[in-house]
Amino acid sequence: MACDSWRNKIEAFADGELSAEEMRAVGDHLRGCVSCNADLLSRVQLKRAIKTAGKRFSPSLELRQRIQRGLPAENKRGWLGNWVPKLAGAAAFVFIVVLLFRGWSSNQQAQTFAELADLHVATLASAAPVDVISTDRHTVKPWFQGKLPFTFNLPELANTPFTLEGGRMSYLGQAPGAQLIFKIGNHRISVFIFQNRLDRRLTSSDTRSRRVTFNMETWAEEDLRYFVIGDADANDIRRLSELLKMAARS
Repeated sequence: MACDSWRNKIEAFADGELSAEEMRAVGDHLRGCVSCNADLLSRVQLKRAIKTAGKRFSPSLELRQRIQRGLPAENKRGWLGNWVPKLAGAAAFVFIVVLLFRGWSSNQQAQTFAELADLHVATLASAAPVDVISTDRHTVKPWFQGKLPFTFNLPELANTPFTLEGGRMSYLGQAPGAQLIFKIGNHRISVFIFQNRLDRRLTSSDTRSRRVTFNMETWAEEDLRYFVIGDADANDIRRLSELLKMAARS
């Protein structure tokens, strides 16, 4: 009975629909409550499965055939009269395909951001958010060696408001990656690093986004793709991103 009031907020917490203050309060409760934490994880897994199943769409052969059947039939108005309708129909077909591709790309990007938001929430709600606990980048980085098919650099955080809390393995679209947890004030920020083959799911190499209570920034650096997400201020997300970019180029 003591958890009933918290369970009523777990669904909104998983969707990031609570205020920043409520998100922190529910997060604090989840870290100390095994029952509510298990409830949250099951909801997040179900939500991710539904999103993945509901957004797998690509233009089909049947769609092309329906468009072709709708094109004007040939007539005897001469060479120009026959080809103008065909060209117009082809242009219309290309336009529709472009729109469908853009819609598919937008859905893929939205799905990627949603999956990362779910991973961020589930990690912070876990009783053990990180597998390697350390504020020392020279301890955290070597922990991933042999676990990932790539390596990365971490920034020097001295004289900055950020603190490294540790890291863990993470997966996006079955691709292995690193998830690092940074803290600023009372806020925790997840930094995800994957191989850059995930670019096909994004529309640009440098993107900023906001998903309800989360700010997110993503960019490509050589063969790696970085994602920075958290409920911290957008300026803090940007500052941490700049530190990561400088570290990657050093």
